Amino acid sequence: MSSSPNYLRPIDFKHGHIDMTHGAGGRAAAQLINELFAKAFDNEYLRQGHDGALLPLPSEGRLVMATDGHVISPLFFPGGDIGCLSVHGTINDVAMSGAKPLYLAASFIIEEGFALADLKRIVESMAAAAREAGVPIVTGDTKVVEKGKGDGVFISTTGVGVAPPGLCIDGRQAKVGDVILVSGTLGEHGVAVMSQRESLTFETAITSDTAALHTLVQTMLLALPDTQTLHVLRDPTRGGLATTLNEIAQQSGVDMLINEADIPVLPQVEAACELLGLDPLYVANEGKLIAICAPEVADTLLAAMRAHPLGQGAQRIGTVIEDAHGFVQMATRFGGRRVVDWLSGEQLPRIC
Repeated sequence: MSSSPNYLRPIDFKHGHIDMTHGAGGRAAAQLINELFAKAFDNEYLRQGHDGALLPLPSEGRLVMATDGHVISPLFFPGGDIGCLSVHGTINDVAMSGAKPLYLAASFIIEEGFALADLKRIVESMAAAAREAGVPIVTGDTKVVEKGKGDGVFISTTGVGVAPPGLCIDGRQAKVGDVILVSGTLGEHGVAVMSQRESLTFETAITSDTAALHTLVQTMLLALPDTQTLHVLRDPTRGGLATTLNEIAQQSGVDMLINEADIPVLPQVEAACELLGLDPLYVANEGKLIAICAPEVADTLLAAMRAHPLGQGAQRIGTVIEDAHGFVQMATRFGGRRVVDWLSGEQLPRIC
């Protein structure tokens, strides 16, 4: 029987665990990179083998760059996991500028003792999400911290994309009279994570909406005769719809009026929120977007969104109104109005 050191034996992805040698920069680290990350993420740029990837520049347009850290607990939840979430989240951040995502970089901080089977599952989920989105992971880094100094695994991803020349989609561009649209029902991601964390079961399954939205954005842009009529795009992640609209209202120096009856929320999500003491307006989403556009193109944009698989539940939920306070107001089902404020405190910890 061979007495070869452990780092020369095939990695036991079924029963093995991460140890400190996997982050020491030696043969064990190289073996983990080659047998897991490089194999799963394989593409022509990653094969260069440099600390950074050499990438072709777009011939026109502006580069868009976004970075995001993912510390979700639990790591696996109905409808997804930290792996696909880390891909979707950064692609969406790039896409909200109207850009086409081109490349991703990924950084892993893994706790000593973490099961290799779980790491493999996460990496394969990332790889599948990147392939489906058509956005390769071209470079990355892996670090290992001592047991007790992490929480399984944290993932940071950075995305680079290119925005067409002249396109200006920005949180400062909302204008009085604009129409506010959402691409579908709200709150699934936050409720799915919370129900998994608290071991709650519901009569109807609630799964995360995590998805890459760049193809929906491109469909929306192609439907518009003038892309300048699409003023703002934003994905309502942490803090949900309410906090995201408050951010935009403050950036643009306007008020917003949304209609409670028009805000799409699945009945099972509404029921779960009531049970958990949550407000769906503040619950995180990972596969929905907010679009704020000129009123004359609202119907065209809404039809384009509904024609896309990720926008079938799109709704018109409100308008931008004139006021210098930067408030978000809601017309309630009972005929009154109330202010929808920023998220106060921490409604749902570690949901992305």
